[in-house]
Amino acid sequence: MKRRDLLQSGSLVLLLGARTLAGAATILAVRVWPAPDYSRVTIESDSALQFKQLFVPSPPRLAVDIEGIELNAELKALVAKVGADDPTIAGIRVGQTAPGSVRLVLDLKQPVAPQVFTLAPVAAYRNRLVFDLYPTQIIDPLEALIAERLKGSAPPRPGSDPLGELMARQGQRAPAPAVVASAPTPAASDNRTYMAAPAPAATDRLIIIALDPGHGGEDPGAIGPGGTREKDVVLRLAHRLRERINNSNVGGNPMRAFLTRDADFFVPLHVRVQKARAVQADLFVSIHADAFYTPHPQGASVFALSQSGASSSAARWMAERENKADQIGGLNIKSKDAQVKSVLFDMSTTAQINDSLKLGGAMLGEIGRVGKLHKGRVEQAGFAVLKAPDIPSVLVEAAFISNPEEEAKLNSDAYQDQVANALMRGIEAYFSKNPPLARKRSA
Repeated sequence: MKRRDLLQSGSLVLLLGARTLAGAATILAVRVWPAPDYSRVTIESDSALQFKQLFVPSPPRLAVDIEGIELNAELKALVAKVGADDPTIAGIRVGQTAPGSVRLVLDLKQPVAPQVFTLAPVAAYRNRLVFDLYPTQIIDPLEALIAERLKGSAPPRPGSDPLGELMARQGQRAPAPAVVASAPTPAASDNRTYMAAPAPAATDRLIIIALDPGHGGEDPGAIGPGGTREKDVVLRLAHRLRERINNSNVGGNPMRAFLTRDADFFVPLHVRVQKARAVQADLFVSIHADAFYTPHPQGASVFALSQSGASSSAARWMAERENKADQIGGLNIKSKDAQVKSVLFDMSTTAQINDSLKLGGAMLGEIGRVGKLHKGRVEQAGFAVLKAPDIPSVLVEAAFISNPEEEAKLNSDAYQDQVANALMRGIEAYFSKNPPLARKRSA
């Protein structure tokens, strides 16, 4: 294969060869996850790797020296495995700097706040060395949603002001331009703060529904007996629901869906909540596919947050399973200190939970019209992803992916359309009794 062809290849899932020298680590797999939020490179090995890193800001590049491995053909192929559409990585160079030491240089398309860290074995993974590359400037997510509202508008660029343009078209005075958020220090990149643009006037504002496709990237979620990955089917379902939301309105106000992830990449649980709050979402809907140890359980479920323990042992077990996503997906342990800010998310109000139960009940009633329900009522437990204190939030388990029949349904376009329609009807039913303009919004 020509080098030009290799450079055009997609994301890397590279199985490497046998041990290259006595006592050296064996590289088991290498993966590349390009995404608008950040790009990730993962090197998986049978023992922990030692490394040193150096970031050069101009031109931006990251150099990492890895000890205990030897350069081989497979590692050299890493050069050709970066896609041309990767928003962050321009290319990778590798070389042997000393016996047992390999240097990787990641040439970057834009300034980043890099994180390089190791992860201990968990689930199906062995030791992982992770490179997370966070752009230092990102487009305000609320600004992007408002730009979608402008017919024929192009995606916003950092520093643009689509909100001002929208307000001008409506004959209103435009507020100050939105602020583009800067990424924090590398130790806190998993906990970035998104600075939202001012919302439009109440009579013109968008009704925003945050859709949260579960898992992603390094975290596949549950895997069905036929090999279906939860992260894939829930993303497809979220795309279907987004289409319906974007073509709907509430009391004449347009609706827009915001996805916490729009592709196959990992998003920490607390960041999913942060993203929803950054766009001042009216509702938060996390989409999953249930699983159990046996293939028999079936049916859809809807969950809300609980402040006083789980409503059942099954709900508690489910919350514990879903809350492990950060461990599997690969959250940098050094960023734990940065999560102190997220403690406020544990202070979810009684009003938020009551609204979440109303939303969940409306959705459950509609889902019951198109398929079997696992439980006939909204269950409650301590799901980390439902802890936005000011956004009604539910977690929907669309079906049991561990059940062969329901796995097939999850892969069916017809069933996905049915569930998306049911969730849309549930959202509309909720708003018919709880008008969004009457709800107090936080700045």
